[in-house]
This record gives sequence, C-alpha cells and structure tokens, in this order.
Amino acid sequence: MGVTPIIAAPRDLDAEQHRDIERFERAIAQYLAGEIGEDVFRVMRLNNGVYGQRQGGTNQMVRIKLPAGTITPEQLDLMGHIADEFSRGWGHITTRQNVQVHYVELTRVPEVMRLLGAVGLTSREACGDTVRNVMACHLAGACPHEHLDVTPWAEAAFEHFVRNPLGQRLPRKFKINFSGCSTDCGQAMFNDAGVVAVTRTLADGSVEAGFRVYIAGGLGATPHPAQALEEFTTREDLLPTVEAVLRVFEQTGNRDNKLRARLKWVVDTLGIDEVRRRVLKVRHTLPASSSWPGGIPEIVQKVGDAPAGRSSTIDATAVGQGVAVQLTPRDPYGRWVATGVVRGAANGSVSAVAYAALGDVTSAQFRALASIQRELGADVRLSNRQNVVFRGLTEAQLPVLFERLEAIGMARPGAELARDVVACPGSDTCNIAVTQSRGLAAAIGEELEAEGLAEVGGVRINISGCTNSCGQHHAADIGFFGAERRAHGQAAPGYQMLLGGYVGQEQIHFGEKALRLPAKAAPKAAARVIRRFNDERTAGEAFRSWMDRVGGATVVAAGLQDLGVFPSPTEAPDFYVDYGETGPFVAEVGDSECAV
Repeated sequence: MGVTPIIAAPRDLDAEQHRDIERFERAIAQYLAGEIGEDVFRVMRLNNGVYGQRQGGTNQMVRIKLPAGTITPEQLDLMGHIADEFSRGWGHITTRQNVQVHYVELTRVPEVMRLLGAVGLTSREACGDTVRNVMACHLAGACPHEHLDVTPWAEAAFEHFVRNPLGQRLPRKFKINFSGCSTDCGQAMFNDAGVVAVTRTLADGSVEAGFRVYIAGGLGATPHPAQALEEFTTREDLLPTVEAVLRVFEQTGNRDNKLRARLKWVVDTLGIDEVRRRVLKVRHTLPASSSWPGGIPEIVQKVGDAPAGRSSTIDATAVGQGVAVQLTPRDPYGRWVATGVVRGAANGSVSAVAYAALGDVTSAQFRALASIQRELGADVRLSNRQNVVFRGLTEAQLPVLFERLEAIGMARPGAELARDVVACPGSDTCNIAVTQSRGLAAAIGEELEAEGLAEVGGVRINISGCTNSCGQHHAADIGFFGAERRAHGQAAPGYQMLLGGYVGQEQIHFGEKALRLPAKAAPKAAARVIRRFNDERTAGEAFRSWMDRVGGATVVAAGLQDLGVFPSPTEAPDFYVDYGETGPFVAEVGDSECAV
C-alpha cells in the first residue's frame, strides 16, 4: 500500500488553541533562560499534555487526546509523521485512548502542537491536575447491546471541559468514561465520573433512554469502586450532573496531600451520602451559573445518539471482559474473524480489531492504517486495550481488511485472547516506574506462544511498572505491578501478582493478591495459571468464576510457590537484571508528575 501525504487540507487553528501554543512557546523560552522556575513550568507543561521522561534533560513525552478514541485518516497520517520527525519511529496507544510519543525535544513541542491543531487534535489537559481525555466504549454506535450511542456525549463532555476554567487547577486529575450499556467496555466503574447508558420504563409504558452516573472510582495503590449517584439521570441533566461532580471535587478535594487528593478520598472523608447530597444541590443551582451546560448538547442534536448497533437477536456478538472466545477455525482469516469481529445487526454494520501488540504502532503502520481507513470508508477508534478498531464495515470488506492488516503485521488474532497483554510504558521512559513492564509483557507473550497458550480466550493480562495502575492491573484477570525486591543482599526486579479482577455488568472486582514473584519468573507464573484455567473451566466459564470455584486467589497461588523463590546471584544472575537492561537492577524512581 502506498504512503499517503500528511494533512491534505490543513485547518486554521482555533484562536484559543493558537493562544495556548504561543503562550507555551514563550514559557519554554523563559524556562530555558531561567526566568520561570521548575515548579511553575511543570504545571504549565503538564496542562499542555507534556510529561517529563526519566532520561531527564529536555526529552519529553507528548500525550495526544483522542476523545472517545475516534481518529481520522489525516490524524493517523500525522501520527506517523510525528513518530518519524519528532520521536523514535513509533507511537503508543494508552489504556485511556490517547496516543503518546516519546523523546520529543522540548523546544520542538510547539511545532507538534500546531501540527495537531491542523487536524483537529490537541494535547491540552492530557496530563496534570485537569479533566483528562474523555473516554468511551470503542464499539459505541456499533455495539449490539448498547442503549445509546455515547460517542457524541463523550465529544460534548470533551468540548465542554477542555480549557474550562473549572478544570485547570484541580486538587488532582479527573477522569470521565462513557459506556453504552451495562457490559461497560468503557470501564465506567473505576473513574471519577463513569457514565453508563440505561433505560427506564415510564408510567405510560414508554421506555426512556438516559444514564446512570457513577462517581469516585479509581485504581492506583488504593483502588475504589465507583458508586451510583442516582438511579437515573436524564439526557438533559447529564452534562450538568458531571459538572456538578467536578465542582464538588474542586471545592472539597485535598490540596495538601496529593496522595489523598482524588475524588475517591473525598468520599472516604465525607461519605457517599454527603457527596451525593452536595452534587445534587450544586446541579440544582447550575442553571444560574455562566457555565451551565443544560439541555441536549448541540453535537448530540446534530449527529444523534440512537443505538445504531443495537440488536435483539439471540446471536448478537458477545462483548466485554470474560467473553468466551473459541478459536475453532484453522485458517488465519477464520481465526481473525472468530476473535476480532463484532456484528451490530440492527444496522448491518461490522466492526473488526487490528491487533497492536503492547499498544505500539510504527510510523509505517500509522500511515497504512490511514490508507486502509480511506479505502474502506471506515470509522476507526482506539480501544482501552491498546488496539485499533475498524467500524461501519460490510461483510464483503472483511477479507480486504484482513489482507491489508496482514501486510502490516496487525492481523494476528489478539482481541480477548491471552496474547493481548496490556502494559504501561514502565521504566523505559516513566519517572516513577520501578520495573520494565513492557519487557515483562513481551516475555509473557513469548512464554504463552511457546507453551501453546497464546490463543486461550477470555483471559486478560495487564501489567503496571509500579502501584499506580496505569496498566490497569487491578481490573485484569491476571494483573502484575512492579516492585523492588531484596534477595541474597541484592536489589532485584519483582512483581506482585493479582488474580480475578473484573469490570462488567455495572460491577467491579479488584484483583486479589496472589503472591510476589521475581520478574524473571512472572512469565512462567502467568502461563501456569492460564493452563490451569484452560484445563479446568467449564464451557463458557469466566476467569473470575473459575477462580472462585477452585478456592480463590490463595489456592491458585499455592501452585506457584516454587516460582516465588529467588535463586542466588551466582546460580541465576539474570534474575537481578530487569528486562531490556544490561546492568544490575536499581530501583530509580523520580518525582511523580502524573499518571495515565
């Protein structure tokens, strides 16, 4: 496939975005001249979506916001250009539907920002104590189970809160997620404001679609499940409700202790009933405010939010965590269809997943994806499992898409299979990561391939390089987070294994601690658990159900105890060197700036 030129029709930057970039450009010059202190500049840098790297100096990570994960061919082309011109030849899809590029020289960041603005994108408030990227289920508008298409609602929330004075200096970050149904592929249940589309039956027998808003969820070192604000929130009240939650957080969040500054800690302090009372009171008075976003947002009125993918047929494609995937076909195309295709029968649309291992996409792949999107006229979304989803396809286009993806190495069956390991960037670039989480993810993938377990379905593996859960290890069937271990008088890379995390049906179960492992033993531990699950589960049984049935995380961990022992440095020196490193392990942790 040919390489298409970038930005065929550049757009004028929004005036406000243009001022943002000019202001940041001046601030960079002032900072480098010593006229602005590090603390002040850090806030400005983070609010513009620019994050320092552990390499120090002027190496920067730029995080690009993709509201609802939506991306156009022009934007994909630009990602390829940025990856080549400003970074290392590839970009990284995050678990929050952003794209990150690393090793961007600080003085060149404004140039990247202008390029982004020309294709309708921004890095504004992708980091820092702000309202972060607004997420939505990657199947919104194409899911056979949805009650509403939440895509325009996520876009409306993004438009309302970006650069909004309410969200510029919050006590801590604030995350908003949307799901179109209780399956919760958008992961509303562990966010500050999680919105799930629901319906209710009115007195006259008619059915009204609206939302259930969950608040104060979060992962990190101390995970909290989100709690329902009220039973039903009307479409007209949705954005005022989310703004009211943000206002209460801005007023009551802990500004003295960053470790206890998220909304979940406000609920811990005040109680959910008091927080709920305050939010509903603020919402009641919002019509008198200058920022009241009441009524149906303009973008929703313009494009509509009908559940275009919804199907009532009994053979509608199952979606969500724990879905039973059976790889019976033997040919590569059939295997890809069996794992990566979702059909929304109501409008005949078909969606298919392009597998991006570890969320990494090369510049050539970005350009090829743009070309494929143009050729097929598809809608494309990034998923929170770091893959690329083509939507609005016909059945006849599936073989064409497979052929194009096969040519760029993205047609491997991956969705909802064990090989689809999610990982944060880890200590490769992150200031606060303890371990090389990406290296472990690759090693687990290799172990599963070697053991014939990579295509076991219905099991998710997530890895974080520290306790902060940017890799969302708490919500995975098998989760790992990095930690320093001491053995035989030496520091060594290690992981805590968790089992049984689950998000779905408006519930969340956080993974339970199983055992601590040497980093080099974690791949064998993952393979051993997956093999046992594969051998013992009943037909269609989810990982969490299997784990509970056999006795829980501690019982499963009992079969792994031999892997938790560190051999001596003489017996196995590699146990004291992290993945991708050449020297002895050192847990170098810098100042925390923000997390994904």
